[in-house]
Amino acid sequence: MSIDSGLLSPVLVWVLNLVYGVALIAALRMAPWRRLRVPELLHVYLGLTVALLLLWTMQVKVQPGLSFHLLGVTAATLMFGWSLALIASSLALVGVMLNTGGDWAGFAVDGLLGGLAPITVTQVLLILIRAYLPRQFFIYVLVNGFLTAGLAAVVSGWLATWLLVANGVYTFGQLSQTVLPFFPLMFLPEAMLNGWIMVVLVAERPGWVYSFSDDQYLKGK
Repeated sequence: MSIDSGLLSPVLVWVLNLVYGVALIAALRMAPWRRLRVPELLHVYLGLTVALLLLWTMQVKVQPGLSFHLLGVTAATLMFGWSLALIASSLALVGVMLNTGGDWAGFAVDGLLGGLAPITVTQVLLILIRAYLPRQFFIYVLVNGFLTAGLAAVVSGWLATWLLVANGVYTFGQLSQTVLPFFPLMFLPEAMLNGWIMVVLVAERPGWVYSFSDDQYLKGK
């Protein structure tokens, strides 16, 4: 989801910029840069960033000040981890801003909704799923791939909704009639996109996926 930062209070925008800035600095410090020293993985990472840029450019306005676009960040997180996924989404957002002449004041708002929030949800769920569910191929692709992507998108959508409601732009009643009923239709494609990407990658290019291991998910199962 993407919202017009001009609809939010300046104080809230400042706080969101601070949160996003701290998260981005942490990502830059913690990122496993050695992984990108492998030429093949570097090319994949750059291609992923371009793919995110294209996805985020194709926005559909669902309400004045509120737009929807596919995220693709669940697949990015499962492939490269929280830090590199956040950096890739930030680079993609820079490209979107340059390409569309977007409002740079709202960079952190869009980065939070489209990148930081769903990426963090994906990473947290990956840890929880590893801890409490068997490490099996079908659990990985169905739960980590499909279900996590859908849930991450729902979190992004609800966060955007509550930001608008908290700032008095819309009432919850208005959005519950015009936007919320369409959440399943908007977020099912997100689950399908990321899920099928992960199915193809773990079957054909498991070396590209940091969170997947043949030894853990396939051998002896």
